[in-house]
Amino acid sequence: MIRSLFLFFLAGLCEIGGGYLFWLWLREGKSFWLAIIGMVILGLYGVLPTLQTANFGRAYAAYGGIFIVLSIAWGWLVDRVIPDKFDLIGAGIAFLGVLVIMYAPRS
Repeated sequence: MIRSLFLFFLAGLCEIGGGYLFWLWLREGKSFWLAIIGMVILGLYGVLPTLQTANFGRAYAAYGGIFIVLSIAWGWLVDRVIPDKFDLIGAGIAFLGVLVIMYAPRS
């Protein structure tokens, strides 16, 4: 469980961070090198979910919940947008969904 949550966390950081670097180049006129680095990081994002032991659909469904939580955190820490109670409630529900999808006992 710890390993798969760690992989989800890394994949989320790669997707959000790589996309953010590409955003900085395309939308804010920053160096093209940020786009190149962003694309490499996005490529790493494509690899990390394959290390999950769950099947593709289950892993990606659960990853969606992790992405929600990390996006709220990124907005708070990087963009300085303080999440409101509905952001936090929604992120909590999404994370609960991750736990159910990935770790509920199955026969």
